Parts: sequence; C-alpha cells; structure tokens
Amino acid sequence: MEPQKPVVPASPCTGTKLSRFRSQMSSNGPQIFLKGAASQVPEGAAGDLYEFDDFRLDARNRTLLLRQDSVPLTAKALDTLLVLVKSEGQLLTKDDLMKAVWPDSIVEEANLTQTVFMLRKALGQTRDQGYIVTVPGRGYRFVAEVKKVLKGGPVLVATVPGGPVAEIPIRRERAFLQRWSALLGIAAILIGAVGAYVLWFRSQPRSAPPLGRSMLAVLPFQNLTGDPTQDYFSDGLTEEMISQLGNLDTRHLGVIARTSVMHYKNTQTPLDQIGRELGVQYVIEGSVRRDSERVRISAQLIQLKDQSHIWARQYDRELRGLLTVQGEIAQEIADEIQLTLGEQHKLKPQRGPIRSSAAPPSYEVYDLYLKGRYFWNKRTPDGFRQAAEYFQQAIDQDPNYARAYAGLADTYGLMSTWGEVPQNEFMPKARGAALRALEIDETLAEAHTSLALVAENYDYDWQTADKEFRRAIQLDPGYATAHQWYAEYLSWQGRFDDALAESERARQLDPLSLIIATDHASILYFSRQYDRAIAQCRAVLDMDPNFPIRVRGILILAYLQSGRFAEGMDETAHWTGQPDSTWAWGWRAYVYGRWGRASEAQHALAKFESLFPRYPNGPTQALLYAYIGTGQKDRAVALLQKAYAGHSSIVTTLKVDPGYDPLRSDPHFQQLSAQVFKSENAK
Repeated sequence: MEPQKPVVPASPCTGTKLSRFRSQMSSNGPQIFLKGAASQVPEGAAGDLYEFDDFRLDARNRTLLLRQDSVPLTAKALDTLLVLVKSEGQLLTKDDLMKAVWPDSIVEEANLTQTVFMLRKALGQTRDQGYIVTVPGRGYRFVAEVKKVLKGGPVLVATVPGGPVAEIPIRRERAFLQRWSALLGIAAILIGAVGAYVLWFRSQPRSAPPLGRSMLAVLPFQNLTGDPTQDYFSDGLTEEMISQLGNLDTRHLGVIARTSVMHYKNTQTPLDQIGRELGVQYVIEGSVRRDSERVRISAQLIQLKDQSHIWARQYDRELRGLLTVQGEIAQEIADEIQLTLGEQHKLKPQRGPIRSSAAPPSYEVYDLYLKGRYFWNKRTPDGFRQAAEYFQQAIDQDPNYARAYAGLADTYGLMSTWGEVPQNEFMPKARGAALRALEIDETLAEAHTSLALVAENYDYDWQTADKEFRRAIQLDPGYATAHQWYAEYLSWQGRFDDALAESERARQLDPLSLIIATDHASILYFSRQYDRAIAQCRAVLDMDPNFPIRVRGILILAYLQSGRFAEGMDETAHWTGQPDSTWAWGWRAYVYGRWGRASEAQHALAKFESLFPRYPNGPTQALLYAYIGTGQKDRAVALLQKAYAGHSSIVTTLKVDPGYDPLRSDPHFQQLSAQVFKSENAK
C-alpha cells in the first residue's frame, strides 16, 4: 500500500486541536490523520472491508490481516475467500466457485480442492473453529459471522516516509468519534510506536539495503508414464520451466540451473536440505504424464521457510499446446512469488515472449529438440553424438527452428573442445550452426555463447569472444554456462578478480555443478592461489570421485607448484583405469621431472610416447607437460606451435599457466604467445 498524502477530509474529527497537532509535526516525521468519506473508495469500486473473528479482509487492496499481521495468500486463494465471505452462510456449488475464481479457464476440480485446503490452513481452521464447511457432493459454505465495514466510514491513518502505513477503520455505530480524548490517546500511542520505528530505521546502516532477490529451484519433474524412455520429456519440461522462469527479472528472482537440480532426480532428499544446499527460498515440484496426444502436468510451489504449499495447479492439454502451458505455469508462479516480494518488485519478463522464430511449428519438432537437449546434458561422447542426430532431425523437419541450430552449435563446440572429434572439422560446423541460429533469432543467448566459444578456442579472436559473451549475459543473465565460460575467458587474459567474480555468479546459479566448480579451481590455479585451488579440487572429488580427469590434472599441477610432489604422484594413480594407463604415464613423467627424479621421469616419458600414437585426439596436454618436466623445452615449444597451427584450445592458457614458466624466456614461446593473443593486444 502506498503512503497516503496527509490531506485531512471534512469530517467531525478534523477540528482545531487535530489541525494544530498536525501542523506541529515534522514534514519528514510520522503522521497520523483521519481519512473520511471524501477520500474513500468511489462508489462502485471494490473497496469494502469484511471482518470475521480477528481477521480483516480488504477487498480493494487484496489483503487479509490477522489482527495487525498480514496473512499470505495466493491470488486464487484470496479470490476464493472473497467469494465465500461475500456469500456468508450461503451454499456455493463447486461449479459456481470455479466459474467465479477461474472465469476464463477450464480447470480440474482438484484445483479448487487444493485452494480450499490451503485457505483453511492459512485461516488456522480446526475442528472447533471452522470457517469453510464442506457440503458433501455439492460445494462449500462460509459459516463464520461476517461484519461489513461501510464505505465512507472514517479511517485512522498512520504514515512514515519510506516506512509502514497503518489504516484502522472506525465503525460509525461506535461512540468513538465523540470521544476526542480517546482518539488523541490512540493517536499518541501510534505516534510513539511509529516514532520509535523511525528512530530505529534511521539508526540502521544504509550501505547495504535489502535487494529483495529470491532464489527458486525447479526440481526434476517426475515421469509418471511408467516408461523410463520418456525421461527425456520430463527432464526437458524441467529445463524449459527453468528457462521460462529465468526469463523474469533476475534482479529480484534467481533460478537455479538444470545441472544442480538434476542431483535430486529420483531421490528423497528433504526439502529443508535442498534449500540449504542450493540456497533457495522456493522450490517447484511437479510431475508429467503423457500419451500419444495429451499431456497432464501437475506443479506446486513450496515456500521452504515453513514448507507451506502456496500454489498448486494441474493442467490437461493437448501436446501441441505444451509451449503455451509452460508459459502459463511460469507466469502463475511468478504472480505468487510477487505477493511475497511486494508491489515494488515487478517480476516482468526481461526478454519478450517466445518469438515465432524460437518456437517450433509442430510438437514433433519440439520433441526432437527435447531429446537433443536430454542427450547433450549427459556430457558423454555417446550423448553428444545422439544429441547431434536429434538436433539435425529437428532442423531437417523445420529449417527455421533457431533453437535446434543453437543446440547443434553447443554440441559441436563441446565435442571439439573436449577432444572427442577433430577441432578443424567440427569447430567450423559449430560456428555455422550458431550463426544460422542468430540469423533466425538474434536473441538466443545459447547461440551467442557458442559463437564466443568458437572465437576464443578456435579463432583466438578475443575481442569477438568478449563481445559475444557480454551479449549472451545481457540477453539471459540467468544462463550459468555463459557466466562460467566468460569467467574462464577472463582468467586466460589474466583478469583474475573479474574472472573469480564471474565464476561466483555461475556458482550461485548452479551451485552443485561439478564442471563449474572445476573451472573455478582452474582460475584459482592460474591466479597462483594453490592452496585454494587444491581445496576446491578436493571439494569436487568429495562430491564425485569419478568426475572426469580434468580436475585431477588441476590438482596435480597445484600440488607441484606447492612443492608437494608425493601427493601429486599419488593422484596419478587415478589414471590407471584408462587403457594402458596412457594419461597416467604422461603425468608421472611430469611429476618425476619436477621432483628431480630424472631417470624415473625418462622411463615414464618413454612409456607414454609408446602409447600416445594409439589416440588420434590423444592427451596432447599431458605430453606437453611431460616434455617440460623432463627439461625438453624445444620439443615442448614445437608441440605448442603445432597445436596453434591446428587451432587447438590448449594454447589459450599460455599467458597464465604457471606450468609454462620454464618456457617464458624462450624467444619462440614469446613469439607464439604474441600470435595467440594478437587480437587482445590490438585493443
């Protein structure tokens, strides 16, 4: 409620004493005044107040108070209560209520049942204290005695600039207005209380005002089809809901990324534990069931501080209407969270509704896209290959579906960066798919992010990479991958403070992502904070000891830079599961060389080189470190020059990797570094 302007209406209570009293108050201090008929709601407006027991229901301002405390209600629960209260004592059928509360929608009866349940809970209804009575097979009746406060009645108002407002309606039938001393006494009490609040408020530090930002997690939707092969659909719906809600104002609502929430798939983790682990105030739970033509989606919004269900709906739709219903769910959830944030924080979309270029013309195309994202998120060689096939099938059916091109760009980009396919073959394909997606729809953050990945890891075009990362984050501030990869980019430039800040943003959006945590460890290593890098790697391995070997590599490098050679050697044992221990022998050559155990280093290098040719996209990075560790600087520089000629991503860290320190005085290394970062130096 906005503060009322201190205008005293004509009423029996606006006498000389009150006028003199108000004139003595500071214009910046608390104010008490009467609001009478002249400032009341116009005739015909929904401005009536209803009282029952200790509750006061304000139809105009859509609030329910218990004594002076606000009772949180969802929008539909408040609508239901208003209909029931206005029809005090009358039987309202379920059909009548659903038509009144959901006038433009076809909803299931379960929605009304759930709303009444939440309403009874909010009112504290018990067996002895009933408000809403169920008439079996027919409907509901509100049985508490309701008193209506008439329009035009005077209201006592207390205001504080920037602070709370209190309005106390005064019934005409009371003799209250004739007793000036009582009125002034109440006013004095209110002024004392409000004045105390002002003193307290002014004494508080102003440097860190509350941001009003809530965090939300969309837990994995349950697949109720009974067919595990349909997991892609429920997982896809989860990801789409995250995307829809992430489209809202990220200054006031943050949405946890998919990677973190998928940790809770098929688990019974308590909600309070999820709240602590993800740092969220709200979670959405849901389920999905589909057949050949229809889909049923159930969803509920839970506030974790008391685990109260503040919103629940069930949707039965045809599959071709899936995108529409996703938007409806997202907006209804935003409306409910809005009630807790207050009117000053409007959760409006940052990007517009789904554009025609981003929306598929048929459910079949969208289904192929969901399958592609499902396998892409597996982050495995087979998963990437299957993802590429599904994205390509979606494109074949609809050559103008921008999101399918963005998915294909993401897939080819990661396959190349992770050494699964030849860089020279697939990075150009990733660029082409990203450019095609942006040609159709320039607003796709994923496509801008993929284009940035190609620019930095393949073209060494740092200016373009920076521009594309910034554009992606501008379009979708909640896209954790954009923050993650941009942090990595910044670290390669030696901008470590900026990199760590960007990495922290990614970690807040995706707190359980192991790859984001691993990249954070690499930034700490590049910035020569070795103890912190070791602790971060250990935290990743505590979560998943079998996580990809990249985190082991960072851990070994940090151990060696700290002079902890034995611990670094122990870590190489974790490569023994690889065929012929190829990677392990390379790292052993590096560790033994740095440790000063030359003969053992040479033996490990010989073993490694004998195995290396078996892998066309083999462990070049490990071979490079092995050459450095055994003092073969010329071979190390030659290998880096070859990698640069082949557009390999391993040269992107030349500026900052402490492991390259033995090479920095070499003129050929210096020349190579200048070539790699030429576009950065041109700024």
